[in-house]
Parts: sequence; C-alpha cells; structure tokens
Amino acid sequence: MELFSTPWWSALLAIILIDLVLAGDNAIVIALAARNLPPHLQKKAIVWGAAGAIIVRAAMTVGVVWLLKVPGLMLVGGIGLLWIAYKLLADQGEKEHDGPVASTFWGAMKTIVIADALMGIDNVLGVAGAAHGSFDLVVIGLLISVPIVVFGSTMVLRLVERFPVIISIGAAVLAFTAAKMIVGEQLLAGVYGGPNALPSDKTMHITAQWATYAVAVAGVLGAGWWATRRAKAGQDALATD
Repeated sequence: MELFSTPWWSALLAIILIDLVLAGDNAIVIALAARNLPPHLQKKAIVWGAAGAIIVRAAMTVGVVWLLKVPGLMLVGGIGLLWIAYKLLADQGEKEHDGPVASTFWGAMKTIVIADALMGIDNVLGVAGAAHGSFDLVVIGLLISVPIVVFGSTMVLRLVERFPVIISIGAAVLAFTAAKMIVGEQLLAGVYGGPNALPSDKTMHITAQWATYAVAVAGVLGAGWWATRRAKAGQDALATD
C-alpha cells in the first residue's frame, strides 16, 4: 500500500476507529488494576501500564499470521481473561498495605500487560486486517491509541473512586469479552458454529453461545462476590480477636 495514498488514509482511519471502540476494555483493565495504588503511583501505573500494553500488542500484531495458525489460542486466552476478571473482583476484599510499594506497583503493571495481551488476541486481528499487511499503519495506529487508552483509564479510575459498583461492571465486561473469545475458538466450531455449520444447527449454536456468555458473566461475578465476602469476614474475625 502506497504511503499517504487515499487507501492508506482510509486504512489508518479504520485502525483509529478500531482503537477507539476497543479502548473501553483496556481502560477498565488499567484503571481497576491501578485502583489500589497510592495516589502518587496511580498516574505512573496508568501511563507505563498503557505503554507496556501497547508494546505487547504491537509485538502480537507483527506475529498475527503465526497467531492465526495456533489452535486453541482463543480458548486459552479467554480462560486466562476470566481469571483476570475474577481477580479484579476478589482483590477488593484484600488490603495491600503490607509490603513495599514497589511490589504493588509492579503487580499492577503485570496485571495490565497480561490482561491486555489476552484481550489483544481479538483486537490485534482487527487492526492487522484493517492495515492490509502495512506495518507502518499498524505502528502509527498503535501509537495513536496510547493517549486514547491513557485518557480513558484516568476517567474510569476517577469514576471507580466515586462509584465502586463500576468495579463489578468492569469485571462483567471483561468476562463477556472472555466468553466472546471462547465462542470464537475454531476448535469449538462444532459447539458454537462456524462457516461450515449447517442451518439446522443454528439454533443450537446460538443457544450455546448465549449460555457461555451468561455462565461467564454470572460465574465471575458470583465467584468474585464470594471471594470478597470471605476475605472481609476473615478481616473482621482478625479485628475482633
């Protein structure tokens, strides 16, 4: 694709739009991961976490052709993202005041980068497809997405501080994203349907898809609620001793 040609600009616009649409999930992950840090470290975690996530996504985009050939990748990524969503809820009941602040900061960074890498499997495919194999477009698009993600994360973090229920909403969004990845796994086409699925099986496939979405969201929220309640009960018991 010729640089700065009309198709080039059209492809860049498509990539930016994809980044805008997908920034919500990334903003939620970064904001929730940074919420337990001291105020002076929150902004640092957001900026460096977003930068690290973008670097990981750029590396994944370069290897997108290889990723497409790996069977079971979407399934593994979806299961991993379900665990991340659960941990974001379960950590509400834990107080992380013990130990050095640096370890807490790097813990947030680790969560951000790993979660974005897992979520980026679907996203990378969209960006790479819009770029039509043009590496310069992929890099420019990813660089533009950095301020989008950072700004979104800052806004979400402020809302989380005022409205803690957003944590549960964010975990539900991540769980739904994980379910979509699992449903999109080619190895499970017989369960969820695919290009070669018979029309007679369409109802069964749709039912399986929505059942997976419901189980993922309800399972994460339920498990997170149970873990939070158990952690708070333990803290109350220690306080009364």
